[in-house]
Amino acid sequence: MRFPTFKLALIAGTALGLIACSETTSDSPLKDAIEDQTQTLKDTTRPMLTYDTPGQTDDDHLYLEEVLGEKALDEVKAWNSRSLDRLMADPRFAEMQAEALEILNSKEKIPYVSYRGGEVHNFWQDADHVRGIWRKSTLDSYLGDETKWQTVLDFDKLAKDEDKNWVYKGNDCLAPDYAKCIINLSDGGKDAVVRREFNAETGEFVKGGFVTEESKGTSSWLDADHLVIGVDFGEGSLTDSGYPRIAKLWKRGTPITEAVTLGEGEQADVGYWPGVFELSDGTREIVISRSMTFYDSEMFWVPMKDGAPQAPIKFPVPEKSNLGDEFKGQVLLSLNEDWRGFKSGDLVSFAMSDFMADGEITDVNLVYSPDEKSSMNGYGVTKSKVLLSISRDVAGSAYAFDWDGSQWTSEKLDFPENGAVNIGATNDKEDIAFISSESFLTPDTLWTFNTATMEKAKAKSLPAWFDADSMVAEQFFATSTDGTKVPYFVVRAKDTPMDGTNPTLLYGYGGFEISLNPSYSATRGKLWLERGGVYVLANIRGGGEYGPKWHQAGLKTDRQRIYDDFIAVAEDLIAKDITSPKHLGIEGGSNGGLLMGVMFTQRPDLFNAVVCAVPLLDMMRYHTLLAGASWVGEYGNPEDEVEGKFLRSISPYHNVDPNADYPEVFFITSTKDDRVHPAHARKVAKRMEDQGHDFLYYENIDGGHSAAANLKETAKRLALQHTYLLQKLKDDE
Repeated sequence: MRFPTFKLALIAGTALGLIACSETTSDSPLKDAIEDQTQTLKDTTRPMLTYDTPGQTDDDHLYLEEVLGEKALDEVKAWNSRSLDRLMADPRFAEMQAEALEILNSKEKIPYVSYRGGEVHNFWQDADHVRGIWRKSTLDSYLGDETKWQTVLDFDKLAKDEDKNWVYKGNDCLAPDYAKCIINLSDGGKDAVVRREFNAETGEFVKGGFVTEESKGTSSWLDADHLVIGVDFGEGSLTDSGYPRIAKLWKRGTPITEAVTLGEGEQADVGYWPGVFELSDGTREIVISRSMTFYDSEMFWVPMKDGAPQAPIKFPVPEKSNLGDEFKGQVLLSLNEDWRGFKSGDLVSFAMSDFMADGEITDVNLVYSPDEKSSMNGYGVTKSKVLLSISRDVAGSAYAFDWDGSQWTSEKLDFPENGAVNIGATNDKEDIAFISSESFLTPDTLWTFNTATMEKAKAKSLPAWFDADSMVAEQFFATSTDGTKVPYFVVRAKDTPMDGTNPTLLYGYGGFEISLNPSYSATRGKLWLERGGVYVLANIRGGGEYGPKWHQAGLKTDRQRIYDDFIAVAEDLIAKDITSPKHLGIEGGSNGGLLMGVMFTQRPDLFNAVVCAVPLLDMMRYHTLLAGASWVGEYGNPEDEVEGKFLRSISPYHNVDPNADYPEVFFITSTKDDRVHPAHARKVAKRMEDQGHDFLYYENIDGGHSAAANLKETAKRLALQHTYLLQKLKDDE
């Protein structure tokens, strides 16, 4: 099991990908990006806007932070009604909703699986299973043409029987028989879940078993009768970010109030995360990650003596690093800062036995070190190999690594080039792993890979949902304001005229070291590309496309670099006559929603449509709303003099100008998003309404941070977005 680090991805929407490189550069993509991160705030030339008339002050809009407040919901309902009346009246809406739903409900989707105990397990949704089912099969049956599935748990039936809006949020089952499971159930899609013990053999919830109240947090099996758990234990048990501050050991048959405390974090921490670390010999050890910020953590081992937990012992590793699985006695450690002669971005290892013997780490071994154009996307541990996904200029590949007792060796695996290659489900007790490959125009293929024999076989593949043969995908590099080369991809019809009239959608994220890698999107192809749209993916700084330093170059008061990168891509598209401001739209969600807010307030002249989904927009109060305090390590502290001044200069809510000419923005959020507060979208919409600016707004009551709790809601949201984009970018040709 992976060490419990806190890296909650602030992302909404699909990460996207690569095909062909039509332009290359010998310049380093990190040029001028790797600088001292203690750089102080530069003076901004943008004037600070002030609001002192009724309906304009910040306090006038605080009622919109009341998630279920009557006055707030009245505003939401009025905005929803106005926006839906227009968009759903467009005949293309029903057409695209049907197309999206057909794709989302298709029986030909790849049933992605995990492999444990000789069985494959899958969570599946379609028209007959709106909330989904957890089902299982044998590997042989899964690899055949007609898989014979056995239902483990039907969430539609469970929701109906219990009269609950249950959304499935995963399970944790105890090896080696995987019968004892903890099921995570969310009310309407929230991050907070109810945890309930379930017997996967009988298909029933365990009477008198482990059950928690709704809470954010984590739990892991130590053994059949004990859970290590971090949840809301009552007053004072959560951090300012709303995550667990206390870790406990909970014994079967006892109330949670009698659980034994393993350790405590600080109120100002992001969270205190207990978990279980399984060694190669099957021993299970308690571990804890104390996240002081989103990126800085202390990691501890909790020894057990005579069945009782002892004082935690701190791992002597850097705070900007992540402990991973153990493989052949070596514990993997990914570095986000330089340490002991190794550099940020490296993957290293050390012997767990050495640390457990005396609390020290003597020898550190290099597993993988990227160059300035490469990065590690992720890895998975199997019984015989460690599998790594590695990208170079955002093109993926896969490698198998092995430890011979003194050093690491590697072998590149034979998977399709110039696309994404992702390590899927792995199990450190099994040799069967799953690896997927795809690109913008090549549908996903799921492969099985046997790490003992080093043989791969095609397991499943998607059908072609749109006419990719008539299209091309290209990679370009835009030059940002500081000279940095920023990669981006353009997907278009081969006969696209370069006359500046093409409806073009530019997507970006730019934060939290999240890489936007190649992907095949059937809905994007069907709803947008086949209707003459051009799709562009920007790999701007803030992401992880070139490793930790690509991300760290845009932290806190250096964040304008991220926005300058996105602007540079937009301007490059216009300079190439791929599109023009009249036909250029942009989209982003969550942290990408903040990107959208900054774009339309800083450069409204560049865009004619903005899809701003589940966004952060009030950057002076974000740290007081829901999980916002956990992101101070990314954005900075509004209460700090220097960081607060910078945040005020970019905060979309504080930079909506009554005299500006903005594109009509489409805000999308969810009432039950308990990660990014819906008030961000509400408050900016209200300020724009106060000032007489046009906008559209859709707030789904359910759905959590994805703004959709099931596939029907997802299809509706996609149809609304694309109807809006066509109206704004194509109809006025």
